[in-house]
Amino acid sequence: MRKTAALSLLAAAALAAGTLQAADHRAHDHGKVPDGQHGDQAAVSATEAKARFIDRESKSVGTATLTESPHGVSIYLDLNGLPPGPKAIHIHSVGTCEDPAEGFVASKGHLNPDGKEHGLMNPAGPDAGDLPNLVVHQDGTVQAEMFTMLASLAGAEGRATILDEDGAALVIHINRDDHITQPIGGAGARIACGVIKAK
Repeated sequence: MRKTAALSLLAAAALAAGTLQAADHRAHDHGKVPDGQHGDQAAVSATEAKARFIDRESKSVGTATLTESPHGVSIYLDLNGLPPGPKAIHIHSVGTCEDPAEGFVASKGHLNPDGKEHGLMNPAGPDAGDLPNLVVHQDGTVQAEMFTMLASLAGAEGRATILDEDGAALVIHINRDDHITQPIGGAGARIACGVIKAK
């Protein structure tokens, strides 16, 4: 079984268990929309978004396509030029990747309006930015699809808003996420970042 297939099975299992939802740090209370309301005007009509990843040297390392559904957001990843092995990926609460040399810290913590603890396997979590790990092939590529029920592009009742006034970013870390250790599951340094923008 290819690693991408294994990742899809992980995502499906987590979804079936009702745990696959977006998340990260509790430090940024951000992104949830009150019942019956939506985010900013740019987000209101968004049903699809794109993120273009750069690495710490500002080189392009692929894309993510995000598609809204009635129950959450599908995220399709097509990446290259990454170090092999398992890597954490999270939705971060500010839509900027302007500081690659500093490690993309300007994207702040995870999308986490409810102040949940980090981790898909954490009984006090997950936060709205948490996602399953990626597995990067030996040639540096990834093609994978995952799903989160905790986030919405434009804003939906009970889900954190990705395209709000300060946006959001997808961030890849050097290590895998153990899905329970605080604050980010031992994921380590941020190695790639993509600002999520409505299409």
